[in-house]
Amino acid sequence: MASNSIALCSRALLKIGCRSITSFDEGTAEAEVAGNLYETTRDALLSAHPWSFATAQETLPRLEAVPIADYTYAFQLPSGFLRALSAGAGRGKGLNYRIQERRLHTHSPDVVLTYIFRPVETEFPPFFDQILIARLAAEFCIPLTDSTSRTEALLKIASHEFRQARLIDSQQDTPSAIDDFTLVGVRH
Repeated sequence: MASNSIALCSRALLKIGCRSITSFDEGTAEAEVAGNLYETTRDALLSAHPWSFATAQETLPRLEAVPIADYTYAFQLPSGFLRALSAGAGRGKGLNYRIQERRLHTHSPDVVLTYIFRPVETEFPPFFDQILIARLAAEFCIPLTDSTSRTEALLKIASHEFRQARLIDSQQDTPSAIDDFTLVGVRH
């Protein structure tokens, strides 16, 4: 398991036959490409699925400023916030809300937000390391090797790794049940 962004990028660079790096500022083409593509690639993968290791719930602080229209209250989003999964009053779901200008707007005076955040790399499980390394290798390939066919092959590998990682992650939770479904309710 990689322990930091440099180690993750170095493993991706090795997969495409390039030299590993020791810093994003070392002045090599590999370091420049890795430094420019790492954060956006990591955040896109974290946002693409409700990963158990990157999902949190938090009671949001209400802001003094109110929304101009449509909703009554505005709330500050947590630091490291990437994507909302649901919001509720006293629980993690059930509210009608909208995220606008990095604030959550709703009619409820209290909000519990379930969201995807950006964990530190040392908290990534091995299955996420693998997908991130595979995707980074695909992203680094064209700028460093000019090989589109190799990039396409690496993207297929990354897609397979993504499916595997989602499967592993989804097995760490109780399967979701249908909370309220009127057709089932009339049978009882």
